[in-house]
Amino acid sequence: MSIEDTGRTTHTLAALMELRKRILNGDFPGGTRLFEVPLAETLQISRTPIREAMSRLAEEGLLDRLANGGFVVRSFTFADVVDAIELRGVLEGTAARLAAERGAPARRLQEMEEVLIQLDDCFGAAPNDVDFEGYSELNGQFHRILVELSGSAVLQREIDRATRLPFASPSAFLSDRTNIDVFRQSLHVAQEQHRALVSAIGSREGTRAEFIAREHARIARRNLEYVTLEDPDLILRVPGLALLNS
Repeated sequence: MSIEDTGRTTHTLAALMELRKRILNGDFPGGTRLFEVPLAETLQISRTPIREAMSRLAEEGLLDRLANGGFVVRSFTFADVVDAIELRGVLEGTAARLAAERGAPARRLQEMEEVLIQLDDCFGAAPNDVDFEGYSELNGQFHRILVELSGSAVLQREIDRATRLPFASPSAFLSDRTNIDVFRQSLHVAQEQHRALVSAIGSREGTRAEFIAREHARIARRNLEYVTLEDPDLILRVPGLALLNS
């Protein structure tokens, strides 16, 4: 790769990260059309990396391409978000079943056990003492191992596609910005499900593993319902939910 190509890639990544952050924070509401020139001026990056970044965001599902070649910020309904979470549950449930039925290597199961121990360390002595950021990172690692254990490249690709939207990812509601009692309580339930999932896979109980994985995804749905129904002010504190239609 030439120096010129390296510089362009760096600028594209910078534009991608900044645009993604602004979209998820609600700086660009759903339906907003994005224009290359003003964005390039605002971000002080040339138009080509801006265009490439918007193409990437369209692939992630945050932008829609217009017929004339432009881009507009997508908006989502509550049903869209629920469907995305349910889809992840179905796909991860299938991954868990395949992992159990095909027999997971002892070494990979040990990796999951080690992640569980580290997740336990994210809970402090006090009930309200939770390291959300640490839990989020380790939770993502746990789910990546789970998907890999399926042994299916097709399934891995589809799960990656399904979880690109921030509110559909396994760690959608895990952030210090959403440090509230309901979410803290949900982490304890999730951790018990993690243990049960590892046990089911290790025992080669495919049906049980699939059921647990699908129930596990529904924790995100219950947290979503709390945010939208019980405390709507939290919407702007959960990445991506600013894109929900009011």
